[in-house]
Amino acid sequence: MDRLMALQAFARVVELGGFTKASDSLQMSKTSVSDLVQSLEKHLGVRLLQRTTRRVTVTADGAAFYERCSLILADLDEAEASVMQARVAPKGRLRVDMPGALARIFIIPKLPAFLARYPDLRLELGMGLRPVHLLEEGIDCVVRIGVQKDSGLVARRVGTMSTVCCASPAYLQEHGIPRRPEDLSAHRCVTYVSNRTGGVLEWEFTRDTQKTSLNVDGILAVNDHDAYIVASLMGLGIVKVANYVAQPYLESGQLTQVLADWTAEQSPISVMYPQSRHLSAKVRIFVDWVSDLIQQDPMLKPR
Repeated sequence: MDRLMALQAFARVVELGGFTKASDSLQMSKTSVSDLVQSLEKHLGVRLLQRTTRRVTVTADGAAFYERCSLILADLDEAEASVMQARVAPKGRLRVDMPGALARIFIIPKLPAFLARYPDLRLELGMGLRPVHLLEEGIDCVVRIGVQKDSGLVARRVGTMSTVCCASPAYLQEHGIPRRPEDLSAHRCVTYVSNRTGGVLEWEFTRDTQKTSLNVDGILAVNDHDAYIVASLMGLGIVKVANYVAQPYLESGQLTQVLADWTAEQSPISVMYPQSRHLSAKVRIFVDWVSDLIQQDPMLKPR
């Protein structure tokens, strides 16, 4: 039995939830993957996986063993990568997913220099906030905003997003200016729908020791920052939007900030990638580049 291959096969079955997906990922036959896992179980004298015709689940012994062997595999990958990266230029396809507004405003304008430095990279940039399964979809890393649930991914915090409340001058002239969060109940608001949960996001505010969370009854709900801004520009109501999205419109006078003495919630910006894999040269370079790029901007610098 090739113990290393057996460990890799077992770990991939656990991560992907089945032999078929594991065999595709490892570019091996399903029979070979199954034989490796069976040999490992025989060697250890315990059952690691519970197999039925419909699904594969991890036994208690298997879960404990996976925790240990995943660390071993990660250390081995890291050791190989540390040697190889010194002499191998990053190349090949790099698949990344991130929020569209963040990509449009901060990342894409800086990509010409990045891609010129690494001409053998082929970047595929998905833009959205839907839940993604990195291993199953072949995505190398994602950039996410907000506190993330425990997903089995490493989350490297690289910045902080703040939000601001604003509206068009025409709307405020007609409807007045709210002075405190409770005043919003008398105003028209445009709310934002979370792509992750499908629910409308609460509006949270802090001033000194006061904290307020509101379920705003919006006249319109959207799930796209561009649509959100257009709605506010058209005078549909007050919005609470990412500071970096609103900034150009605040500077031009097309939008006016309200409730400026109340601090809206701040959300972490994180780069996330599987903890069971080492960072390849191309992923490591991109993660470090995105981290530096975001931390250099005053609006996104971690607080």
